Amino acid sequence: MDPLEEILTLVDVRAERASTLTGHGDWALRFPAPAGAKFNSVLSGSCMIDTPGLKEPLQLRTGDSFLLTRPQEFVLSTSARASVQQASPIFRATEGTTSVEIGPLGQPVSTRLVGGSFAFGRRARELLLDTLPPLIHLPAHAEGATMVPHLLNRIDHEARTAGLGAHVVSEHLAVVLLVDVLRCHLMHQPDRAGWLQGLGDPVVSTALRAIHADPARRWTVRLLADAALVSRSTLAARFKAAVGKGPLEYLTRWRLELGAHRLASTDQTIAVIADAVGYSSEASFALAFKRELGTAPGIYRKEIRHQDGTAP
Repeated sequence: MDPLEEILTLVDVRAERASTLTGHGDWALRFPAPAGAKFNSVLSGSCMIDTPGLKEPLQLRTGDSFLLTRPQEFVLSTSARASVQQASPIFRATEGTTSVEIGPLGQPVSTRLVGGSFAFGRRARELLLDTLPPLIHLPAHAEGATMVPHLLNRIDHEARTAGLGAHVVSEHLAVVLLVDVLRCHLMHQPDRAGWLQGLGDPVVSTALRAIHADPARRWTVRLLADAALVSRSTLAARFKAAVGKGPLEYLTRWRLELGAHRLASTDQTIAVIADAVGYSSEASFALAFKRELGTAPGIYRKEIRHQDGTAP
Protein backbone atom coordinates (compact mmCIF):
# COMPACT_ATOMS: atom_id res chain seq x y z
CA MET A 1 0.00 0.00 0.00
CA ASP A 2 1.52 3.36 -0.99
CA PRO A 3 1.42 6.41 1.34
CA LEU A 4 -1.60 8.00 -0.36
CA GLU A 5 -3.60 4.75 -0.18
CA GLU A 6 -2.60 4.28 3.45
CA ILE A 7 -3.55 7.83 4.47
CA LEU A 8 -6.92 7.57 2.70
CA THR A 9 -7.54 4.27 4.49
CA LEU A 10 -6.48 5.68 7.85
CA VAL A 11 -8.77 8.72 7.57
CA ASP A 12 -11.64 6.44 6.52
CA VAL A 13 -12.64 8.44 3.43
CA ARG A 14 -16.12 7.74 2.08
CA ALA A 15 -18.31 9.52 -0.43
CA GLU A 16 -21.83 10.58 0.47
CA ARG A 17 -24.85 11.08 -1.79
CA ALA A 18 -23.40 11.79 -5.20
CA SER A 19 -26.13 13.50 -7.24
CA THR A 20 -26.70 15.57 -10.36
CA LEU A 21 -27.96 19.14 -10.54
CA THR A 22 -29.57 20.58 -13.66
CA GLY A 23 -29.87 24.36 -13.88
CA HIS A 24 -32.22 26.20 -16.23
CA GLY A 25 -31.52 29.78 -17.28
CA ASP A 26 -29.72 31.91 -14.69
CA TRP A 27 -29.55 30.57 -11.16
CA ALA A 28 -27.46 30.83 -7.98
CA LEU A 29 -27.25 28.47 -5.00
CA ARG A 30 -25.54 28.99 -1.65
CA PHE A 31 -24.24 25.74 -0.13
CA PRO A 32 -23.46 25.28 3.57
CA ALA A 33 -19.94 24.58 4.77
CA PRO A 34 -19.15 20.87 4.35
CA ALA A 35 -18.03 18.94 7.40
CA GLY A 36 -15.42 17.09 5.34
CA ALA A 37 -14.84 18.00 1.69
CA LYS A 38 -17.11 18.78 -1.27
CA PHE A 39 -16.68 18.24 -5.00
CA ASN A 40 -18.60 19.37 -8.06
CA SER A 41 -17.92 18.70 -11.73
CA VAL A 42 -19.51 20.36 -14.76
CA LEU A 43 -21.09 17.85 -17.11
CA SER A 44 -22.25 20.48 -19.60
CA GLY A 45 -22.55 24.25 -19.80
CA SER A 46 -20.74 26.47 -17.32
CA CYS A 47 -21.07 28.18 -13.95
CA MET A 48 -18.99 30.01 -11.35
CA ILE A 49 -17.93 29.19 -7.80
CA ASP A 50 -17.36 31.89 -5.19
CA THR A 51 -16.08 31.15 -1.70
CA PRO A 52 -13.99 33.01 0.92
CA GLY A 53 -10.36 33.23 -0.14
CA LEU A 54 -11.01 33.70 -3.86
CA LYS A 55 -10.20 37.15 -5.24
CA GLU A 56 -13.02 36.72 -7.73
CA PRO A 57 -15.43 33.92 -8.70
CA LEU A 58 -13.79 31.02 -10.52
CA GLN A 59 -15.25 30.15 -13.90
CA LEU A 60 -16.03 26.45 -14.39
CA ARG A 61 -16.55 25.02 -17.86
CA THR A 62 -17.60 21.64 -19.23
CA GLY A 63 -15.37 18.93 -17.77
CA ASP A 64 -13.96 21.11 -14.97
CA SER A 65 -14.03 19.91 -11.36
CA PHE A 66 -13.29 21.45 -7.99
CA LEU A 67 -12.64 20.11 -4.51
CA LEU A 68 -13.44 22.29 -1.50
CA THR A 69 -11.34 21.14 1.47
CA ARG A 70 -12.36 23.65 4.16
CA PRO A 71 -15.57 24.01 6.18
CA GLN A 72 -16.73 27.20 4.43
CA GLU A 73 -19.82 28.23 2.49
CA PHE A 74 -19.71 28.54 -1.28
CA VAL A 75 -21.98 29.83 -4.03
CA LEU A 76 -22.47 28.24 -7.44
CA SER A 77 -24.09 30.49 -10.03
CA THR A 78 -24.41 31.26 -13.72
CA SER A 79 -24.65 35.02 -13.27
CA ALA A 80 -23.88 37.65 -10.65
CA ARG A 81 -27.36 39.00 -11.34
CA ALA A 82 -29.16 35.79 -10.32
CA SER A 83 -30.99 35.79 -7.00
CA VAL A 84 -29.16 33.52 -4.56
CA GLN A 85 -31.20 30.65 -3.09
CA GLN A 86 -30.21 28.46 -0.17
CA ALA A 87 -29.31 24.99 -1.40
CA SER A 88 -30.19 23.07 1.77
CA PRO A 89 -34.01 23.40 1.56
CA ILE A 90 -33.97 22.41 -2.11
CA PHE A 91 -31.93 19.27 -1.50
CA ARG A 92 -33.96 18.37 1.62
CA ALA A 93 -37.14 18.60 -0.45
CA THR A 94 -35.69 16.12 -2.94
CA GLU A 95 -34.18 13.76 -0.38
CA GLY A 96 -34.21 10.21 -1.63
CA THR A 97 -33.59 11.26 -5.23
CA THR A 98 -30.26 11.73 -6.97
CA SER A 99 -31.30 14.39 -9.48
CA VAL A 100 -32.23 18.00 -8.70
CA GLU A 101 -33.50 20.73 -11.04
CA ILE A 102 -33.38 24.46 -10.32
CA GLY A 103 -34.03 27.76 -12.07
CA PRO A 104 -36.87 28.69 -14.43
CA LEU A 105 -37.86 25.24 -15.72
CA GLY A 106 -39.26 26.69 -18.95
CA GLN A 107 -35.85 28.01 -19.95
CA PRO A 108 -33.09 26.00 -21.66
CA VAL A 109 -30.62 24.02 -19.59
CA SER A 110 -27.64 26.26 -18.79
CA THR A 111 -25.61 23.86 -16.63
CA ARG A 112 -25.51 20.25 -15.56
CA LEU A 113 -23.31 19.26 -12.64
CA VAL A 114 -22.53 16.16 -10.65
CA GLY A 115 -21.43 16.60 -7.08
CA GLY A 116 -21.15 15.07 -3.66
CA SER A 117 -19.46 15.21 -0.29
CA PHE A 118 -16.64 13.25 1.32
CA ALA A 119 -16.79 12.29 4.98
CA PHE A 120 -13.68 11.34 6.91
CA GLY A 121 -12.56 9.92 10.23
CA ARG A 122 -11.46 12.03 13.18
CA ARG A 123 -7.83 12.65 12.13
CA ALA A 124 -8.53 13.62 8.52
CA ARG A 125 -8.12 17.37 8.85
CA GLU A 126 -4.61 17.16 10.25
CA LEU A 127 -3.47 14.19 8.16
CA LEU A 128 -4.96 15.20 4.81
CA LEU A 129 -7.26 18.20 4.45
CA ASP A 130 -5.04 20.80 6.12
CA THR A 131 -2.17 19.81 3.79
CA LEU A 132 -4.30 20.90 0.80
CA PRO A 133 -5.25 24.37 -0.41
CA PRO A 134 -8.83 25.43 0.46
CA LEU A 135 -9.96 24.97 -3.15
CA ILE A 136 -8.44 22.70 -5.78
CA HIS A 137 -9.50 23.41 -9.38
CA LEU A 138 -9.06 20.58 -11.88
CA PRO A 139 -9.58 21.91 -15.43
CA ALA A 140 -10.83 19.47 -18.05
CA HIS A 141 -7.66 19.95 -20.12
CA ALA A 142 -5.22 19.36 -17.23
CA GLU A 143 -2.58 16.71 -17.70
CA GLY A 144 -3.69 13.58 -15.89
CA ALA A 145 -7.41 14.43 -16.13
CA THR A 146 -8.16 12.37 -19.24
CA MET A 147 -10.13 9.74 -17.32
CA VAL A 148 -12.28 12.24 -15.41
CA PRO A 149 -15.00 12.59 -18.12
CA HIS A 150 -15.55 8.82 -18.04
CA LEU A 151 -15.98 8.90 -14.26
CA LEU A 152 -18.38 11.84 -14.47
CA ASN A 153 -20.50 10.23 -17.18
CA ARG A 154 -20.76 7.01 -15.17
CA ILE A 155 -21.71 8.86 -11.96
CA ASP A 156 -24.30 10.82 -13.94
CA HIS A 157 -25.64 7.61 -15.47
CA GLU A 158 -25.98 5.95 -12.06
CA ALA A 159 -27.74 9.02 -10.64
CA ARG A 160 -30.24 9.24 -13.51
CA THR A 161 -31.05 5.55 -13.88
CA ALA A 162 -31.04 4.66 -10.15
CA GLY A 163 -30.38 1.01 -10.89
CA LEU A 164 -29.53 -1.68 -8.37
CA GLY A 165 -26.53 -0.62 -6.30
CA ALA A 166 -26.44 2.85 -7.90
CA HIS A 167 -25.51 4.59 -4.64
CA VAL A 168 -22.64 2.22 -3.96
CA VAL A 169 -21.29 2.57 -7.52
CA SER A 170 -21.56 6.37 -7.43
CA GLU A 171 -19.85 6.63 -4.07
CA HIS A 172 -16.93 4.43 -5.12
CA LEU A 173 -16.52 6.34 -8.37
CA ALA A 174 -16.50 9.60 -6.40
CA VAL A 175 -13.58 8.29 -4.31
CA VAL A 176 -11.75 7.46 -7.56
CA LEU A 177 -12.38 11.05 -8.65
CA LEU A 178 -10.93 12.28 -5.34
CA VAL A 179 -7.73 10.30 -5.98
CA ASP A 180 -7.51 11.78 -9.51
CA VAL A 181 -7.90 15.30 -8.12
CA LEU A 182 -5.15 14.69 -5.56
CA ARG A 183 -2.85 13.21 -8.22
CA CYS A 184 -3.34 16.18 -10.50
CA HIS A 185 -2.81 18.58 -7.61
CA LEU A 186 0.54 16.93 -6.96
CA MET A 187 1.49 17.32 -10.62
CA HIS A 188 0.48 20.94 -11.05
CA GLN A 189 0.23 22.73 -7.71
CA PRO A 190 2.97 21.66 -5.28
CA ASP A 191 2.52 24.89 -3.34
CA ARG A 192 3.02 23.95 0.30
CA ALA A 193 5.10 21.61 2.45
CA GLY A 194 3.55 18.35 3.59
CA TRP A 195 3.72 14.60 3.09
CA LEU A 196 1.48 14.92 0.02
CA GLN A 197 3.96 17.25 -1.63
CA GLY A 198 6.73 14.85 -0.70
CA LEU A 199 5.14 12.26 -2.98
CA GLY A 200 5.92 14.55 -5.91
CA ASP A 201 9.68 14.38 -5.24
CA PRO A 202 11.17 11.05 -6.41
CA VAL A 203 13.80 11.00 -3.67
CA VAL A 204 11.42 11.94 -0.85
CA SER A 205 8.72 9.67 -2.26
CA THR A 206 11.08 6.67 -2.08
CA ALA A 207 11.80 7.39 1.58
CA LEU A 208 8.10 7.87 2.34
CA ARG A 209 7.22 4.59 0.67
CA ALA A 210 9.93 2.80 2.67
CA ILE A 211 8.59 4.23 5.94
CA HIS A 212 5.01 3.31 5.11
CA ALA A 213 5.97 -0.17 3.94
CA ASP A 214 7.66 -1.01 7.26
CA PRO A 215 7.05 1.66 9.94
CA ALA A 216 8.26 -0.59 12.77
CA ARG A 217 11.73 -1.03 11.26
CA ARG A 218 14.59 0.72 13.10
CA TRP A 219 15.04 3.30 10.39
CA THR A 220 17.96 5.74 10.35
CA VAL A 221 18.56 8.60 7.97
CA ARG A 222 21.37 6.51 6.47
CA LEU A 223 19.07 3.55 5.76
CA LEU A 224 16.42 5.80 4.21
CA ALA A 225 19.06 7.61 2.15
CA ASP A 226 20.40 4.26 0.91
CA ALA A 227 16.87 3.28 -0.14
CA ALA A 228 16.59 6.54 -2.07
CA LEU A 229 20.13 6.20 -3.52
CA VAL A 230 21.26 9.60 -2.22
CA SER A 231 23.46 10.91 0.57
CA ARG A 232 22.15 11.50 4.08
CA SER A 233 22.50 15.26 3.70
CA THR A 234 20.63 15.27 0.36
CA LEU A 235 17.76 13.22 1.75
CA ALA A 236 17.52 15.30 4.92
CA ALA A 237 17.47 18.58 2.99
CA ARG A 238 14.98 17.48 0.34
CA PHE A 239 12.72 15.75 2.87
CA LYS A 240 12.62 18.84 5.11
CA ALA A 241 11.93 21.15 2.17
CA ALA A 242 9.12 19.00 0.79
CA VAL A 243 7.46 17.64 3.93
CA GLY A 244 8.23 20.39 6.43
CA LYS A 245 9.94 18.06 8.92
CA GLY A 246 12.88 15.67 8.90
CA PRO A 247 12.54 12.00 7.95
CA LEU A 248 12.83 10.71 11.51
CA GLU A 249 10.37 13.32 12.78
CA TYR A 250 7.93 12.15 10.11
CA LEU A 251 8.57 8.51 11.05
CA THR A 252 7.77 9.23 14.70
CA ARG A 253 4.56 11.04 13.83
CA TRP A 254 3.43 8.32 11.43
CA ARG A 255 4.06 5.58 14.00
CA LEU A 256 1.95 7.50 16.51
CA GLU A 257 -0.85 8.01 13.99
CA LEU A 258 -0.88 4.25 13.39
CA GLY A 259 -0.91 3.72 17.14
CA ALA A 260 -3.80 6.16 17.58
CA HIS A 261 -5.76 4.34 14.90
CA ARG A 262 -5.24 0.99 16.63
CA LEU A 263 -6.21 2.46 19.99
CA ALA A 264 -9.47 3.69 18.50
CA SER A 265 -10.32 0.68 16.35
CA THR A 266 -9.00 -2.41 18.18
CA ASP A 267 -8.88 -3.95 21.67
CA GLN A 268 -5.16 -4.64 21.45
CA THR A 269 -3.20 -3.83 24.57
CA ILE A 270 -1.04 -0.73 24.57
CA ALA A 271 2.07 -2.93 24.84
CA VAL A 272 1.07 -4.88 21.70
CA ILE A 273 0.36 -1.65 19.81
CA ALA A 274 3.67 -0.14 20.91
CA ASP A 275 5.58 -3.15 19.58
CA ALA A 276 3.59 -3.20 16.30
CA VAL A 277 4.43 0.43 15.48
CA GLY A 278 8.13 0.21 16.32
CA TYR A 279 8.56 1.06 20.01
CA SER A 280 10.74 -1.07 22.25
CA SER A 281 8.48 -0.63 25.27
CA GLU A 282 5.02 0.51 26.29
CA ALA A 283 6.61 3.30 28.35
CA SER A 284 8.54 4.79 25.41
CA PHE A 285 5.43 4.66 23.23
CA ALA A 286 3.32 6.32 25.93
CA LEU A 287 5.89 9.06 26.43
CA ALA A 288 6.11 9.86 22.70
CA PHE A 289 2.31 9.63 22.30
CA LYS A 290 1.65 12.13 25.08
CA ARG A 291 4.37 14.47 23.82
CA GLU A 292 3.05 14.52 20.25
CA LEU A 293 -0.72 14.07 20.70
CA GLY A 294 -1.17 15.72 24.07
CA THR A 295 -2.66 12.84 26.05
CA ALA A 296 -1.72 9.40 27.32
CA PRO A 297 -2.66 6.41 25.11
CA GLY A 298 -5.10 4.94 27.65
CA ILE A 299 -6.89 8.25 28.14
CA TYR A 300 -7.00 8.78 24.36
CA ARG A 301 -8.68 5.38 23.90
CA LYS A 302 -11.28 6.14 26.58
CA GLU A 303 -12.06 9.59 25.16
CA ILE A 304 -12.44 8.27 21.61
CA ARG A 305 -14.72 5.45 22.68
CA HIS A 306 -16.81 7.82 24.77
CA GLN A 307 -17.21 10.10 21.75
CA ASP A 308 -18.20 7.12 19.59
CA GLY A 309 -20.60 5.80 22.19
CA THR A 310 -18.68 2.54 22.52
CA ALA A 311 -17.26 3.10 26.01
CA PRO A 312 -18.05 0.28 28.46
